[in-house]
Amino acid sequence: MYRILAAIGTDEERAREQARAIADLPRNDDVAVTLFHDFDGDNPEGASVHQVAAVRRAAERLEDEGIEVDYAEASGDAARAVLETADDVGADLLCLAPRKRTPTGKALFGSVTQQVILEGELPVLVVGAENAGE
Repeated sequence: MYRILAAIGTDEERAREQARAIADLPRNDDVAVTLFHDFDGDNPEGASVHQVAAVRRAAERLEDEGIEVDYAEASGDAARAVLETADDVGADLLCLAPRKRTPTGKALFGSVTQQVILEGELPVLVVGAENAGE
């Protein structure tokens, strides 16, 4: 089983783009995707990953493609949580969809995507939706 951890934010278009990119990957083995959402802060309201609309949109697309989906969530440092969850689920690939940034913003060090790429040991598929996050 080839396992992908897709870190899903709140932008539904980016989530759909991530699901499309995963569904378009060549598949020789069975593929399972863990849809992961990190809640900012400590999530005092007790929200669940299943309540995040972007996660639901990604799940719909993946399930339509016959891809097994499961879920994970955390609260706190997003990059650390992505890397820890990837390890916990035995991920083979990470899928991230960073927010659009200005050219100057892209050069700044410290975004979640940059931190995951630099600190992680897994391959990372970075997906960018054409109009997402604008």
